Amino acid sequence: MLFALITTALVAIALLSDLLLPRLTQQWERHRARRERPPAPAYDPGRERRAEQTARALLRSCVNQEEWSMYRDLGFIRVWGSQRDGPERTDGTGGAAYGYLVYPHKPIIAYLAQTHRLLNEYFVTFPDETRPYGSARLPDSDDVLAKWMALTGDERRLIATANMHLPGRQVDPAQVKRDLWRLTQWERARLRSAGDEQTATPPTVRPVTDHPE
Repeated sequence: MLFALITTALVAIALLSDLLLPRLTQQWERHRARRERPPAPAYDPGRERRAEQTARALLRSCVNQEEWSMYRDLGFIRVWGSQRDGPERTDGTGGAAYGYLVYPHKPIIAYLAQTHRLLNEYFVTFPDETRPYGSARLPDSDDVLAKWMALTGDERRLIATANMHLPGRQVDPAQVKRDLWRLTQWERARLRSAGDEQTATPPTVRPVTDHPE
């Protein structure tokens, strides 16, 4: 009787080992793989700041002086539209001049230049595939540059592929109106400053030369 029980136990252990051994081996291999995985790079809290500094330098080298000064002073860039019909509008103004306000990580805002009437919001994203830590956000200035390049390079294509919404979907229209007012004041100040510089610069006096008789 005892011999039969021992035999049965040994058979049961053999069967269990056949079932459990592969699982145990697989778990052990996974454990070893986790331990041998190279450590993730240490988080650098200054990386975002350095990336933004590099992005600002690149933006400054690509846009003109007025656009750079606008971004530096106001935090956005105005881009004039180039299409004759312009973005889709519902106010019946036809071919009135229009522009775009380009913000970092916000939709592009289309508006009428004469009346500052807001037309549409165009949401586009440009993820950064090279950044670690699982972040998909470009530095602010890189995001502005990407939108600026898309608008100035192929405005029609950008407008056709962007997600279009009515004003106020993601950006407060009151804030946009304030930004347009700030832009107007900023441009007037630049004009006054340019006029003052011209007034302060003395005219160039050419030396008088005697003409032969």
